[in-house]
Amino acid sequence: MREDVENLDITDVTANWVNAAVLQHQIDERIKALADLSHTPLFFGRLDYLHAPGADKAEGAEGERFYIGRRHVHDAEGDPMVIDWRAPVSQPFYRASKKDPMDVGLRRRFGYTSGDLTAYEDEHLSDPSEAAATNKLLQQEIERPRVGPMRDIVATIQPEQDEIVRAGLTGSVCVQGGPGTGKTAVGLHRVAYLLYAHRERLARTGTLVIGPNKSFLHYIEQVLPALGELEVKQATVDDLVAHVEVRGTDDATAAVVKGDARMAEVLRRAVRSHVTLPTEGVVVVRGSRRWRVPAYELETIVGELLDRDIRYGAAREALPQRIAHAVLVQMERSGEAPDDRVQDAVARNTAVKAAVKAIWPPVDPAKLVLRLLTDADFLAVHADGILDEDEQKEILWSKPVRSVKSAKWSPADAVLIDEATDLVQRTHSLGHVVLDEAQDLSPMQYRAVGRRCTTGSATVLGDLAQGTTPWATRSWDEALAHLGKGEAVIEELTAGFRVPTDVIAYASRLLPHIAPGLTPVASVRENPGFFEVRPTTADEQVVDACEELLRNEGSVGLIAADARIPALTEALAAAGLTYLGPGEETTAQTRLTLVPASLAKGLEYDYVVLDEPQAVVDGEPDERTGLRRLYVALTRAVSGLTVTHAAPLPQQLA
Repeated sequence: MREDVENLDITDVTANWVNAAVLQHQIDERIKALADLSHTPLFFGRLDYLHAPGADKAEGAEGERFYIGRRHVHDAEGDPMVIDWRAPVSQPFYRASKKDPMDVGLRRRFGYTSGDLTAYEDEHLSDPSEAAATNKLLQQEIERPRVGPMRDIVATIQPEQDEIVRAGLTGSVCVQGGPGTGKTAVGLHRVAYLLYAHRERLARTGTLVIGPNKSFLHYIEQVLPALGELEVKQATVDDLVAHVEVRGTDDATAAVVKGDARMAEVLRRAVRSHVTLPTEGVVVVRGSRRWRVPAYELETIVGELLDRDIRYGAAREALPQRIAHAVLVQMERSGEAPDDRVQDAVARNTAVKAAVKAIWPPVDPAKLVLRLLTDADFLAVHADGILDEDEQKEILWSKPVRSVKSAKWSPADAVLIDEATDLVQRTHSLGHVVLDEAQDLSPMQYRAVGRRCTTGSATVLGDLAQGTTPWATRSWDEALAHLGKGEAVIEELTAGFRVPTDVIAYASRLLPHIAPGLTPVASVRENPGFFEVRPTTADEQVVDACEELLRNEGSVGLIAADARIPALTEALAAAGLTYLGPGEETTAQTRLTLVPASLAKGLEYDYVVLDEPQAVVDGEPDERTGLRRLYVALTRAVSGLTVTHAAPLPQQLA
């Protein structure tokens, strides 16, 4: 298939060089999408239907066999050899069961080792005499060691995950999922499915995956290309709102106030305050005639624009046309017959432009936010009845700032500027947005993401128990309201495929303290996993624990409080152990990664050494946030966890 595309001759099929360039780009992208992936088989399953799909199921009708894979594969004649996992005919591979065989006689799963076919396992779904059994190949695939970036799960998607993956494009979905339930994979595979089912529409409107940080995005960036999808953009929330250079930070209290949804109304008031009702009329001179629009008529026009509550910039662009229209009405009454060209000329008249500048001056969003944060009186006027005096003092900068460029903007300030920018000019909306680790977003950040999908849909992924910011989400209903997707369906994934039973049971001791009422994850892994709590007296013993785990196959993560990283860096160097940073791809030679607890979210390793749990808790502004950070760190292991500690463990783990 790839060679066919590479051998295409477009010499005589394009009208000009522009068409040729566009077509060549499309061909290049197609070749990339058809690239071979080492150790990735073209098919992983087979379905033997009792009857051909769509055919009359009358007695004697012949069945049909389909091989299921990551992408569609056809032979030289164009006949299908492998069916794309997203096709409707592939759905029973994930959904069919003994109770509901979906007209499937046999489901076969294939097992591979380094790309070689080594095993297969059959289920005769329509045979009542065959008892349902645990699928060993499925378990092996789930428990396979994690080396390198995140991989796709097309061979192991479960029925409850498949329902979310194949949900329609028009509706938004929120997935609450504990550690290891596959929510990130579900979100990425949902994008792949939507691109398959609605390719033309999403090609026009665009798709975007939003992650918590660059390390996380680097970890997941190969999943969609492995499924043949190359056009999906990835970004963090900070990337979306990068109108200014971020060089500063806020303390927790100020960040909470700036991230509060009430700030949206403060900004709206501040933007609209620039509008000044006219006190004088406008006189337009055209040839020997003078046309006057009185102040009361201008005031009516301005009032109508304000009442429509459209974007500040759009209203400013409409104002000269509305004034010009009022002049044209007078012209028509006097017997003239002006056309659209006359109206445009009047709108560009010097007197009209001067009136617009006085009534509806341009607004620079960054300068507006800077004034709010540095001018106590300006903030007090527009925050009156919204923020109390203490809250206003928290967000006011103590030192004067000369300009927007010299200001040390914080991440929360950048979100405020993005909100102000949208009040002036509408933000471009995409067709579909996936928002991962959503529980850590502030209400204002939710609004920033929601602006990117006002005319599209969203897939929101997160775990309330893993909220590690002081403004972390309290409920999904509240979060979805800020996102502008209050109608979204909330799904919960509770089956854990990644974290071993003993590890998740230990971590779940924290749930009553960090997210009471949340359903604990139930591990479906047959392997209980390795788990140990080990007292230590020196950093060398932490390194020893890493060396022990490195004797196993797979990756090892050493997770520690951010403040402990320098000491552990020295200890690893003294022992001669090479290591990677979070998000860097592990290799056969270097399988150890040193991970600050603040960057552990979303990452996974076969084995984890968690250093000093109490230090992880103490590294956060409050105990609940610290315990949530600890919960995240405890649940990064796929096969085994060693907890090392010199200080006493947090009492919540007792």
